[in-house]
Amino acid sequence: MMMDLRSKLQLYLVTDTALCSDVGLVETVMQAVAGGVTMVQLRAKDATTLERIDMAWRLKVALAGTGVPLVINDDVEAACAANVDGAHIGQGDMTPEQARALLGPSKILGLSCETPQTVKAADTGRVDYLGLGPVFGTPTKSDHKAPIGFDGLAQLVTLSHVPTVAIGGLKADHQDQVWATGADGLAVVSAICGQPNPRHAAEQFRSKIRTSEVQA
Repeated sequence: MMMDLRSKLQLYLVTDTALCSDVGLVETVMQAVAGGVTMVQLRAKDATTLERIDMAWRLKVALAGTGVPLVINDDVEAACAANVDGAHIGQGDMTPEQARALLGPSKILGLSCETPQTVKAADTGRVDYLGLGPVFGTPTKSDHKAPIGFDGLAQLVTLSHVPTVAIGGLKADHQDQVWATGADGLAVVSAICGQPNPRHAAEQFRSKIRTSEVQA
């Protein structure tokens, strides 16, 4: 799995349990995967670890056989308990060293970075990819740092020694600008979660990704 991590990051779905409530968490994710999502992060900020484990198990069963990795945001304990593909941590969470010690060597570990300093300081011996942003402000994460824009994203991508995924208010019509920065993928929340047809929403991204791959 680690060998093709860059391709897995292309269309990275970050869940929002509130936005997914109408369609349902598992149904939203599976529709999105059918539409072309290549990786899923379970983000459930208001849930307990036990609740995240339960959600992760349900998603893991549903995703079995798809080849789409599942990671859990900000809860390495839940990621270990549910034995998913990995975890994603922020700057204020446990250190990459602590997370890697718990996850073991074979799991995926992502780290959020918002500044050149955090990218340069990232422990690339333990971290497999960086989430860079927010590119734009977004209501799905109220405590985010100041938006960095596409110029800021390009700077952070250049500084990174591991694969990168852009995040923060990104929509389907932003893709050309994201790919121009050299990022390996883009993470999406509200552009898929909370949409009446998550599969169709994901397809809007995948069609553009394929076009970009052909042109590359």
